[in-house]
Amino acid sequence: MVESLFNEPNYLAAKKSLDAVALRQEAIASNIANLETPGYKRLDLAPSFQSELDRACKTRDPQQITNLQPALAPDPEALPMGRDGNTVSLEKEMAQLSQNTLAHSLETQLVSNMLLRLRMAITGKS
Repeated sequence: MVESLFNEPNYLAAKKSLDAVALRQEAIASNIANLETPGYKRLDLAPSFQSELDRACKTRDPQQITNLQPALAPDPEALPMGRDGNTVSLEKEMAQLSQNTLAHSLETQLVSNMLLRLRMAITGKS
């Protein structure tokens, strides 16, 4: 019974999104740390992850969602900011950091609320 609750597609999708947000946080930190490294290419979450997650969610197949793994990749849209070939923009990273913080809060609340509902079902109290 409890295992089926943790295999519910919405719960799994929220967990995968939370994994992706955590990975993007690592990329942002790496990008800021390498702001002045010549030739450094900006990293971000692989662009295909969100479309793959959306496709897996539409099937509502828990196994497909579970098998998805977010990954980092060089950002193909980032252009060099100077002559050294570095593609990191501090302003863009700070904006991404702000957006990622909001996404983390949202995904954390979603997962927490699902677990709270489970606790309420088990104990009968909130």
